[in-house]
Amino acid sequence: MVRLRDLYKSKVVPGLTEEFDYKNPMAVPRMEKIVISMGIGRAAQDKKFLESARKDLTMIAGQLPAACKARKSVSNFKVREGQETGLKVTVRGVRMYEFMDRLINLAIPRVRDFRGLNDKSFDGRGNYSMGLTEQSVFPEINTAKIEFQQGMNITFVTTARTDDEARKLLELFGMPFRKRES
Repeated sequence: MVRLRDLYKSKVVPGLTEEFDYKNPMAVPRMEKIVISMGIGRAAQDKKFLESARKDLTMIAGQLPAACKARKSVSNFKVREGQETGLKVTVRGVRMYEFMDRLINLAIPRVRDFRGLNDKSFDGRGNYSMGLTEQSVFPEINTAKIEFQQGMNITFVTTARTDDEARKLLELFGMPFRKRES
């Protein structure tokens, strides 16, 4: 059972319809996918960093990540073209809602000195991006077995046309945005 999908149908759709006055229920914005990515600069020196990050990202997302390769050679960073320097995974459907539920209710509350998510990280087209500095905030990761701290970027792709629609969509899902001072 996916709690957030049921929440979308029961609370989010009526809330968005009331605020933005949608005539057609198919016009109501929805979550399309979530993209989780990790840049592993240390992988250029040692492959164990890449394998460790791959294992952690697989546990967090519930599916195997794809490797991202360097497009150019950069001698200052000791990176060659074609070398694996990052990982990304795209979750959709049931896995997307399960990941979002774990992120909002389990992982974000475990972040140290958390004062709310920045609500200015929208891209102008209804997508939201956020970053985490360490993977240990997820309950799937055993903190005793962490070899190195690895941050990640998380992008929420929605069908919303404006940032205000996307912000309201994510707020109704329970995303803890920082309170604006008026």
